[in-house]
Amino acid sequence: MHGEDWKLAESLDALDDMLYGAYGAIKGSDAVQIIWKNFQGNRKDLGVESTRRHYLSKLEHPQLFNVGFIKKQLDDLDKGRGKTYFEIILELIAGHPNIELIEA
Repeated sequence: MHGEDWKLAESLDALDDMLYGAYGAIKGSDAVQIIWKNFQGNRKDLGVESTRRHYLSKLEHPQLFNVGFIKKQLDDLDKGRGKTYFEIILELIAGHPNIELIEA
């Protein structure tokens, strides 16, 4: 968020919005490289357990989130077929062809 005087919200939707550009370092479809430091460490940090905690924290606010959807995400995660937070972030980045991810 170089050059911005506000911070990105703690949300995957906010991250995806930022990757679309128009503010910060990314300007629309300009080619961008993201250097992800501690990539392998973050793979572990954002794995199954942290993903479970993320979903459980959403269930504490049923007025804000689709409880049925969150429960299905948890069930899929527990059965080994759900995506971790890390994998979801990789998918978001991959959805932006102008962005090259460099693992560091």
